[in-house]
Amino acid sequence: MTKNIKNHLVKGLLACGIAAVAVPFVTSCKEDIDESNLYTFTGETIEDYLLNRSDQFSSFNYILSRIDYDKILSAYGTYTCFAPNNESVAEYLDSLYNDTVNINVPHNGLTAPGIEGLGPDNPKSDSLCRDIALYHLLNTKIMGVNMGNGMTIKTMLGRDINTSIDSVSGALLVSRGAKVTSMDNELENGVLHEIDHVITRSNMLIAGEMENQPSGYTIFTQALKLTGLADSLSNISHTDFDKVDNGKGFYIPEKCEMGYTIFAETDDVLAENGIHSITDLKAYADKVYGKCAEPGTGWYDYARNHNITISTGNDYKNPWNTLSMYLRYHILEYKVAYNNLVRKCNEVSKVTAVEFYETMLPYTLLKITRNSNKFRINRWVANTSLTDMVAELGTAAMHTVKLDGIELEGFKGQVAAINGYIHPIKGMLVYNQDVPQGVLYERIRMDDTVLFGEMMSNSFRGITTAQVKALNGGKSGTDGRHAGCDYIRIPPRYFKNMAIYNGDDTRFYYFAHTDDGWSNYQWDEFNCMGNYDFAFRLPPVPDGTYELRIGYTTETVRGMLQFYLGSSSELSSMKALDIPVDMRIIPANNANLTPDVVTGWCDWTRLDDKGVESDANMRNLGYMRGPLFYTFRSNPARSHPQDLRRIITKQEFKQGDYWLRCKSVIENPQGEFHLDYIEFCPENVYNNTRYVEDMY
Repeated sequence: MTKNIKNHLVKGLLACGIAAVAVPFVTSCKEDIDESNLYTFTGETIEDYLLNRSDQFSSFNYILSRIDYDKILSAYGTYTCFAPNNESVAEYLDSLYNDTVNINVPHNGLTAPGIEGLGPDNPKSDSLCRDIALYHLLNTKIMGVNMGNGMTIKTMLGRDINTSIDSVSGALLVSRGAKVTSMDNELENGVLHEIDHVITRSNMLIAGEMENQPSGYTIFTQALKLTGLADSLSNISHTDFDKVDNGKGFYIPEKCEMGYTIFAETDDVLAENGIHSITDLKAYADKVYGKCAEPGTGWYDYARNHNITISTGNDYKNPWNTLSMYLRYHILEYKVAYNNLVRKCNEVSKVTAVEFYETMLPYTLLKITRNSNKFRINRWVANTSLTDMVAELGTAAMHTVKLDGIELEGFKGQVAAINGYIHPIKGMLVYNQDVPQGVLYERIRMDDTVLFGEMMSNSFRGITTAQVKALNGGKSGTDGRHAGCDYIRIPPRYFKNMAIYNGDDTRFYYFAHTDDGWSNYQWDEFNCMGNYDFAFRLPPVPDGTYELRIGYTTETVRGMLQFYLGSSSELSSMKALDIPVDMRIIPANNANLTPDVVTGWCDWTRLDDKGVESDANMRNLGYMRGPLFYTFRSNPARSHPQDLRRIITKQEFKQGDYWLRCKSVIENPQGEFHLDYIEFCPENVYNNTRYVEDMY
């Protein structure tokens, strides 16, 4: 009760405009959220709240009652309810009734306008009421303070909704059309947010949803149909993975959702670039990709190395036809909502947050940069990852902008289909020579979750422990030292890019976290327990010599493992790399600055050269400090002795398939392997003749 009283007092002070109470409400899009719609606790249940305001919410409550959820929301539990008012329900139902174009879409086909169209005589109304109701309910409590930073939240329907802050009004938005008019109404069994529109959802596949958009993707849609991609982008979910024993009580997903992300030029953007027809687009694709695999001069390393013939003909369904190549570089084979494209977590303020994604154009990456609250694709800044200073990012003169990158339209432009997202872009997206030779010629750091598209398609990346617990029916799990914890157990074959070789002896968990209680890049981590033996596919990089590194934190309960590298997941292709790595070794933080004997670590902040010489000594031992990029309890990971990077190998990589095998070399059913992030660092960065790799 004391905690509730404190929360309501804080809200009351905020509503009165008292600035002395520090509440970190929003840190992105707009610094100030509209706080005039905060509500004071009344002691009602969610159902009481709706009944006591029937003049506002009788229609939505009727929809709930049709599937008996009025009873559920009047009982004990913890829920979030987005409650649309009567006017918005009527407007939404009228739009379905009057829609003569999409009459066969499952949520259309009302027998009358307004709430009368959901009468019991309508055979479709039960399923429609269920869809509407469950799309507005969560089985956990989500407050406005969390949603203000942008969230992707799984509803009780199993479909995602997305939140953001309107950059003009400061209002909280749910998906595209619904504005929160009264937030954080705390009730006995959860929280209710009043909204001014029904949260709309699509039951169309992504290509059909694109064709249906009024903003105009006529040419892009034509191209999808010509190449056959419109028909192939049809995956929604599957259950073709191994079932595992749940004796340890953690949440185990019952299905694996699938999907796609398309970065697409509208007709207007294409017209701005002289493209007014599918013929024009084909000519443009020929110009960009026609000679990308030429011997000696081609920049698309994989296609050139494998002597692939690039077609400029009308065999559009050939994946190596230039039109198909053009489209495939726009598509990811997993779902990523706009606010998750570049996660904003625990990075220091001076850095630019970046994420790398693999596209459907074989073995290619694109880079998305968050800069000044704008997302840009393939922004290229000279000498990224290099510096001419010590413990700083470097002078502006060495970091000139070579390519500004292609800006995304923003959250309001995002289109959600049943199996993915469409993000409109403001320029022409291509994999030309600037990408492998400039944009990607930097230290590529990738969070563990980005290595597996299923983490994003299933809304697991960035999920909170409370949400995991809700998915698990309110239960927690226990495995070894992890007792009463809310983790996700990843079954074997759930990830396309992972192979587990010894079944239940390899217990793979995702540790969700949302604060700096752990020293992790982007807060979360993968933790593998048991006598593990597994491999995962590495992201493809352009041809070159790289250092491959893995970021992890040391613990006495960790294990010792051997790394192997192979050209496939087949064990016969794997070759051992260096000597085994002992993740149990915690570097000694010696007061006299004597370097740790195994890793070479010591407190760099007390050294006159800020650790430059010490860094070189650590590298000779195969280790690096954690980066300055992110913090742990307000201190940079570089200053935390348990944050380490291990240099796994230094060798030539060709653009193509590589798998990293991680095998425990000690018998310990509770041994742990920790995976936080990986890095590919090109030779021009770690061995530059003019500058040095920055500490970030």
